[in-house]
Amino acid sequence: MSEVVAEVPGVCGQLVLRRAGRALEVIANGTFLMDTRNGESERLLVTAAADRVAPGARVLVGGLGVGYTLRAALDHPATGEVVVVEREPAVVEWNRTGPLREVHGDALADPRATVVTADLLEWLRDTGESFDVVCLDIDNGPMWTVTDGNASLYEETGLDLVAARLRPGGVVAVWSAADSADFTRLLRTRFADVRVLRVPVPRGEPDVVWLAS
Repeated sequence: MSEVVAEVPGVCGQLVLRRAGRALEVIANGTFLMDTRNGESERLLVTAAADRVAPGARVLVGGLGVGYTLRAALDHPATGEVVVVEREPAVVEWNRTGPLREVHGDALADPRATVVTADLLEWLRDTGESFDVVCLDIDNGPMWTVTDGNASLYEETGLDLVAARLRPGGVVAVWSAADSADFTRLLRTRFADVRVLRVPVPRGEPDVVWLAS
């Protein structure tokens, strides 16, 4: 039995925060996006990347979600500062003052964390900031985007925007609910070192994290 905690119009369509047992779920336009049941691969997204950079790193997280990636970034000893870009104001509010706040121990209150409410692609085009780690977790993966416009993030132009924001020696990490050989090949046309990490899940295909530097 599930219970709707909140339902609001969002940038990507109707957004629903739903409680199912002890878990919280986020649904966008009827498509399941994320929940609070595990979060292992979302944490790995940032920890595996941060393990490869020096202390004091600036970390960019594309997509706030349920806050697992932000929490992991703040807890990593290499992290100096985290910027989160999230386009849905409701998701930010659910994390800042709503029930998702308990999931990550009020991570948004950490002075090292800054949240920017914006579309990631537009923000990447306009910003002059640079980062040691860039984590992308705004969709269910390159082959399953929340909205059609997000698809370009995983194409040549989007990856060029991401690479332009990387400092020398920096690492890009990309989360996905499924593997994609095409995306792996595309990453290898732009980055010298590409690794694919597969994380088993209770049901279905393993989650995937790509690391590129």
